[in-house]
Amino acid sequence: MEVKKVKGGCLATTIGSLPHTDAGDAVELILKYTPDIPAWPQLPKRSPNEGMVLQFTENMPGIERKDGRTYFDVTQSSFDDELIGFYSDYLAVTEGEEDGHLERFALSEKHAAGIYALLEIIPSLEIKPVMVKGQLTGPFTLGTSLTDQEGRCAYYNPQLRDVIVKYLAMNARWQVRKLSRISPALIFIDEPGMSAFGSSAFVGVSEEDILNDLGEIIEAIHSEGGSAGIHCCGNTDWSVLLKTGIDVLSFDAYEFFDRLTLYPDELREFLNRGGVLSWGIVPSLQPDMLEVETLDSLIAKLEGQISRLERIGLDADLIKRQSLITPSCGAGSLTEDLAERALRLTFELSQALRKEL
Repeated sequence: MEVKKVKGGCLATTIGSLPHTDAGDAVELILKYTPDIPAWPQLPKRSPNEGMVLQFTENMPGIERKDGRTYFDVTQSSFDDELIGFYSDYLAVTEGEEDGHLERFALSEKHAAGIYALLEIIPSLEIKPVMVKGQLTGPFTLGTSLTDQEGRCAYYNPQLRDVIVKYLAMNARWQVRKLSRISPALIFIDEPGMSAFGSSAFVGVSEEDILNDLGEIIEAIHSEGGSAGIHCCGNTDWSVLLKTGIDVLSFDAYEFFDRLTLYPDELREFLNRGGVLSWGIVPSLQPDMLEVETLDSLIAKLEGQISRLERIGLDADLIKRQSLITPSCGAGSLTEDLAERALRLTFELSQALRKEL
């Protein structure tokens, strides 16, 4: 299936989470400030089920929720049967059977009220969005957050890691199918855990592991005609993420831009193949700075960063044409007023930059 090309042009979108407890209110805010690429909102304050780990473990085989923990229990008597059912549905989807097997990997309204609220409201809009954005927790972040019943990291268990990757790949397919009914879908794989890649804590995780896992999910997104992005809100080895088949690289430009400049060749290749840089320039992770930054100060900061990329040999005009504007990360930890300020600044910055294109 043909992948719909991401339109950059300094359009605005969001990373995902908002502090609201009412999905309708959150969607209304998103459509007000990011009408071109609205994202369905994750609402962790609405329910623990919408937290970064719980949200994407809803129907995984072997998942146990007990005493405030979410973990795999492979000792359950039902685990083998659950595993067989899981792979049966997975194979049915990948082999093209269309009798509801993909629904096994869906997000229910209990775990993601925002996607259902967005899908309900968007058809009534006079102007359709350019794209509609979804998101899911990445395999490295999810796999290193989950453990087995003994407290051992699930990512190091080949069987559990395979379940995680395949479950996320199928969920990504489901999101693309749902969102594409309205407009072309853009799915971000959220990988904050990648900031720890290469550290002593994960010395056994190789670049090949990361590329294989992300590649499987990216391929699933592309197979449904969706575009794929990766978001990391910390420092990481950007060369690894730029080697994947992503269409969008989303990063915290406000706090962690400097390290990106270490990879001019990889960035040039990414941009030359049509890749889009998603600039997280509005500081949603730093409430104190969010309160004092202005449109003018953020424009100056972003233009200075683009000039630095130009000095290492990248084309500034190409960068601007192939850019998106976002908050630096999700806004779920902010107050509702500050979250709205973050989205308003994102919108105003996007509008200002688009006038220059």
